[in-house]
Amino acid sequence: MNEGYRGMNIKHHFIEKGEGTPLILLHGNGENCDYFIGQIDEFARYFHVYALDTRGHGKTPRGEAPFTIRQFADDLLGFMDEQHLEKANILGFSDGGNIAMVFAMKYPERVDRLILDGANLDGKGVKPSIQIPIEIGYRFARLFARKSQEAAKHAEMLGLMVNDPNVSPDDLAKIQSKTLVMAGTRDMIKEKHTRLIASRIPDSRLVFIDGDHFIANKCPAAFNRAVLEFLGKD
Repeated sequence: MNEGYRGMNIKHHFIEKGEGTPLILLHGNGENCDYFIGQIDEFARYFHVYALDTRGHGKTPRGEAPFTIRQFADDLLGFMDEQHLEKANILGFSDGGNIAMVFAMKYPERVDRLILDGANLDGKGVKPSIQIPIEIGYRFARLFARKSQEAAKHAEMLGLMVNDPNVSPDDLAKIQSKTLVMAGTRDMIKEKHTRLIASRIPDSRLVFIDGDHFIANKCPAAFNRAVLEFLGKD
């Protein structure tokens, strides 16, 4: 295990395994790189895998920069520069998918192939049964943020799902990479929203896997098979 670099005023924690073409894994909100326990060893058979803890998640410190999806995308650029990765395949889950999506729009020349798992453009893409409690929790956490450090941290995490990534469907045309858009058949992301994302990315493929939002973790065999097939390693 390699515990990262000092860049963007933070030191990223990450797991590194394998050789060959780089494949970066980005976890979801409130998680860490351990989410990909069912992927790292399998993908490392074919790729040089880097599974990161994003800013303020896992063992990576919060730092002083803004706590936003766009900042996380810039952090990823800093990480790639520090690791001398000119280009990489990038797989992101949930908020990690949103980071990967924003990164691919902003730095298209740095992405080989892109995999977006359970990503969304904004809060409207999330089913109301999930999004409404998040928004209520966010409001309450903000109320207590000045009095409680824990509440402030909670508000920042929920804020990522309320205020970010705030991407226009038209902006997805900026993505130049071949892209795999994935979701579970019972995902918390609306199916029509996932289909919208795939329809607006010029060179994309859409795959639904039987399961909920956490298909990589709960259905690793099917998930890994779909990803490796897309990456030409089936």
